[in-house]
Amino acid sequence: MLLAGDVIHGFKTVFPIPLAEASAFDPHLAERTARAAAIEASSHGLHWTFAPMVDVARDQRWGRVSEGAGEDVFLGQMLAQARVRGFQGKDLTAPDSLLATAKHFAAYGAVTAGMDYNSVELSEAALRETHLPPFLAAFEAGCLSVMTAFNDINGVPATANRHLLDDILRGEWNFKGVTISDYTADQELVAHGFAVDDRDAARLAILAGVDISMQSGLYNRYLPELVAGGEVPLAVIDASVRRVLMLKEALGLFDRPFRSIDPKLQNSRTATPALRALSREAGARSIVLLRNEGGLLPLPRSGKRIALIGPFAEDRDNILGPWSFFGDKSLGVDLATGLRAGLDDPGWLVIAKGSEVESAIPGGIEAAVAAANAADVVLLAIGESQNMSGEAQSRTDIGLPRAQHLLAEAVAATGKPVVVLLRHGRAMVLEGAVKAAPAILATWFLGTETGNAVADVVFGAVNPSGRLPVSFPHESGQEPFAYNHRSTGRPAPLAPESQEYKARWRTTRNEAAYAFGHGLGYAPFGLSHLSLSTERLAWNATLTIAAQVANLGQVAGEHVVQLYIRDRVASRTRPVRELKGFQRVALRPGERREVRFTLRRDQLMFVGEGDRWTVEPGRFDLWVASSAVDGLAGSFELLAAG
Repeated sequence: MLLAGDVIHGFKTVFPIPLAEASAFDPHLAERTARAAAIEASSHGLHWTFAPMVDVARDQRWGRVSEGAGEDVFLGQMLAQARVRGFQGKDLTAPDSLLATAKHFAAYGAVTAGMDYNSVELSEAALRETHLPPFLAAFEAGCLSVMTAFNDINGVPATANRHLLDDILRGEWNFKGVTISDYTADQELVAHGFAVDDRDAARLAILAGVDISMQSGLYNRYLPELVAGGEVPLAVIDASVRRVLMLKEALGLFDRPFRSIDPKLQNSRTATPALRALSREAGARSIVLLRNEGGLLPLPRSGKRIALIGPFAEDRDNILGPWSFFGDKSLGVDLATGLRAGLDDPGWLVIAKGSEVESAIPGGIEAAVAAANAADVVLLAIGESQNMSGEAQSRTDIGLPRAQHLLAEAVAATGKPVVVLLRHGRAMVLEGAVKAAPAILATWFLGTETGNAVADVVFGAVNPSGRLPVSFPHESGQEPFAYNHRSTGRPAPLAPESQEYKARWRTTRNEAAYAFGHGLGYAPFGLSHLSLSTERLAWNATLTIAAQVANLGQVAGEHVVQLYIRDRVASRTRPVRELKGFQRVALRPGERREVRFTLRRDQLMFVGEGDRWTVEPGRFDLWVASSAVDGLAGSFELLAAG
């Protein structure tokens, strides 16, 4: 028997949601947390997880952006491979190996208007260039399972899409693993208007190449008669059966059918100190410092009265985040507990809830204002509940609920310095007092050790080094939004006062409030001395890009150095920037180091005429940067072959 479950970002011990962990820009960390989750989950009898989700998501209204790596293809590829390696380990037959599943195939992250399960209208070039590469990366890392998506693509549901499952997956990519439908996705072919009835849905799914029907029971019910009636060739059934048997053989289940069922092992591998320490480390490294005016953070451990205000101050129901239903809530550390543990005297912390997540509390604002007035600094714990992100939690307005807005405005009116502790599963719109707060930490949903991880950053035990894997818009109406958009024929100029008849919105500029790749630390870092090994890159040569990064502050820290390119002129218009590399660099105060990136012709490819991958000689811009909107600029020319 093959036992499977959704182990997305931890089992009993929960790690940050995948989008949060993507903020670390650290594939090694993602591999470590996936490995830890596999060890814990497999000790409870599981062989197979329906993760990682590798959908590229550029519309923050879509709730399932929380499960992925964000808006960038390259980052998505790196983390897809890391998570597959982590879940599966080095040996699929090992008792602690957990078979990975790349999902959702394909383009689920492109649903219209960010509405979950909605239709997708997408060019073949966009499909191949943006949405398919993370899947191929996962398969190259050894992933042997793929889950079909709920959505249709250009009118053909993914679960009956022969172009996806036969032409591309098994034809072009030679994928030898197993395909499984998402939960009742085969039966939903009827509601799509693509199948006449359940029987027809089973026929269409199996003929398209779906090996396993999840939950609906349609295969059990209809495949025998479909084969008997000649509507489904027996050879199709045999091929799917062989793939499933191959998978069980790859997992070693014929030799050890109960390989992962051991109560003693289960007890020794559940919620261990090492697992909790990793959850805390991953949580702290996933936090992004968006703003820190006047160096308000870090706070001292003593000498300041701190008011912790907001619906998440002592909340333990929204720590683990969406898709954590195996998680043990009793292990969760809330903000108040973590912050008190970080203070020399826990009495320096006072608590006021202020409001519920989406509704007011009688007298709540008055109590919050009183707490703020009695304190030296306010920690404002606001954001989304975990049932506002994840599957089926699409939002038309990705700002804060009104009750929290009113609370924030009232607290800010006291004049006390405010540190926003934002809890969320997507990029959010920040307005009013929240946007103007001198310090803002994007803390996402961090899992079991939330309170301790936040306290580590707030009090400076950890110097924040997270970077945004998604762009924060000024307004919800900017969505879908991503840094790597095209320029258009009327790009908006830099001067904000001269935007008429340009690609812009009437109410805001077409830029991010906080850009992809943005993140601050408690020490400033500087980039300098950009150099290129050549400005004329031969067709089969390698370009080396070097720059110096320096810690200009008084504390040790880590900086994420990012490499972007732009193809100036091509036969299909290209994005204004594309991420092609990143490196984390740890430096002591005053220390500097050279970082090096390499570029080859294959890294400059795009989907061109005939929807085929190509690369064209010409001029390219590049940036060694700290985010998608800054950096040291250079350029080079790719020379023609021969």
